Amino acid sequence: MEVILKKNVDNLGYTNELVSVKNGYGRNFLIPQGYAILATASAKKAHAEIMKQKSHKDSKVRTEAEELGKKIESTSVKIITKSGEKGKIFGSVNTLQLSEALKAEGIDIDRKSLKIKDEPIREVGTFEASANLHKDVKAIFSFEVVGE
Repeated sequence: MEVILKKNVDNLGYTNELVSVKNGYGRNFLIPQGYAILATASAKKAHAEIMKQKSHKDSKVRTEAEELGKKIESTSVKIITKSGEKGKIFGSVNTLQLSEALKAEGIDIDRKSLKIKDEPIREVGTFEASANLHKDVKAIFSFEVVGE
């Protein structure tokens, strides 16, 4: 079954991509959740026209994403949290805290586009994360978890 994705789906594809999936996955999950539409002949024709118009805009968006990626990689991010005596923190650090720390530095990124390498983080130290800014642009940066 061929579907046209309406939203980014992890391990499958990006928005406005034509992908082939199993029938059950398409009918029971992607289409009802609004992640995709069925790729009929008329939908493919409309998709081709949309993609033609978006190709010009996409180059501009990609350059903006590359600039943002360079800015993220050069920024030092610190997350301050409560910790015990031996460096263990109470709870864990996730993408929500990372997104808020980046926002405090002046970089606004959706938490769903962030991935922490060694999640969950339950101790003080330096860790790596990646930001999926565009389908071709991924920024890898390090951040520090500091205890109070």
